Amino acid sequence: MSRKPKGNPAAVGWRKKTGLTTFLLNTIFVLVVVMIASQVKKKLSTSAGFRVGDERLIRLTQRAGKKVGALLRKQGRTGGVLRVAVIGGGCSGLQYKMDLQDAPANRDILVQSAGIRVVVDPKSALYVTGSELDFVEALQDGGFKVNNPNAATSCSCGESFSA
Repeated sequence: MSRKPKGNPAAVGWRKKTGLTTFLLNTIFVLVVVMIASQVKKKLSTSAGFRVGDERLIRLTQRAGKKVGALLRKQGRTGGVLRVAVIGGGCSGLQYKMDLQDAPANRDILVQSAGIRVVVDPKSALYVTGSELDFVEALQDGGFKVNNPNAATSCSCGESFSA
């Protein structure tokens, strides 16, 4: 024997529809809030466009830090960065390129070392991991020197290397 709902049959059907409608609206509301929150989180995490690394990638000596800091101040880039990159060329096939820039670029890895912000692009990071950048003041063979444990060979002039 089936039980009939009490009250007006039209009103009972309306309550069922209203409950379903409320459930669907609440579900849609929750989905929209989750989507908006994930978009905001994505914008916040990628708005900088670079990642932060540590000195295991590249390390500056105090002498190199002082020299780069002086060069940044001389160029009026007090908040600037030193870009270290590896490009094709030189006697051994690869060479270092260093440049002073205003800020990190998209996808860069930022390392703070000796008071200087150093940036390395992901491709160059494969070659410079574990390197130390030093500055030598000398009449001959002076300047920035890279001590790279990944360099298999280097040319006699010291300007290029192979990995």
